[in-house]
Amino acid sequence: QVQLVESGGGLVQPGGSLRLSCAASGFTLDFYAIGWFRQAPGKEREGVSCISRSDGSRYYRDSVKGRFAISRDNAKNTMYLQMNSLKPEDTAVYYCAAGFHNNCIPGDYDYWGQGTQVTVSS
Repeated sequence: QVQLVESGGGLVQPGGSLRLSCAASGFTLDFYAIGWFRQAPGKEREGVSCISRSDGSRYYRDSVKGRFAISRDNAKNTMYLQMNSLKPEDTAVYYCAAGFHNNCIPGDYDYWGQGTQVTVSS
C-alpha cells in the first residue's frame, strides 16, 4: 500500500522554525520526483519546493528562497522541509507528494500525504 505520512506542523511565532517530515511506505522515494506543496484557505495549492527525479535539482518558489530547504534521506525513505524565518503568509496546510514529472506542478504528482497544518502567528 502506497502511503505518505507527514508530521511536524504546528503553531509558531513569526521568525520561528519548523521541520516537516514525510515518511513513505509501499514505494521507494528515490525513484520519484518529490515535493512539498501548500494550500491556504481560499487559494489554490502551490508548489513550495521540489527535487527533480532526473538530476536531483531543487526548485524553490521565490517567496521561500533562502528560508526553506528540502531534503531526503533515502535510507529512511523520508523527505523533509526545513522552514526558517517563518512569516504569517506561510500559514497553510502543507502536503508532501511524489510523482514522475520533473516539475513542481501539483497536478503532475501522483501520491499525496494527508497534509499538516502550519500556522505562523504571534
